[in-house]
Amino acid sequence: MRKLNPEGQDKLPRSDHRRKISTTISAEAYEFLRRLVESGRAATLAEAVDQVALRARQIENRSRLEQATAAYFTRLSRAAAQEEKKLELALGKAIDEVNFDE
Repeated sequence: MRKLNPEGQDKLPRSDHRRKISTTISAEAYEFLRRLVESGRAATLAEAVDQVALRARQIENRSRLEQATAAYFTRLSRAAAQEEKKLELALGKAIDEVNFDE
């Protein structure tokens, strides 16, 4: 997502935070990045690459969290699992009482 300053102009990262790369990519990848720019979802090809890399990192982080969560529940003792179930039910009930329209 493009970041804007208070005047509504693109807020580009300072050049000392960026690294220059030179590489060759597939025609399909280039077209995908170019479409991000043409649609206004990225200001430049570099920004489009940053967005794709960010999304890949988010997916990777979510996967690691899912694996860690599954491992946590697998290692729980029976008593701890029962306590987690009680908390789950209590939170579920509390959520049912929340009015998200207010």
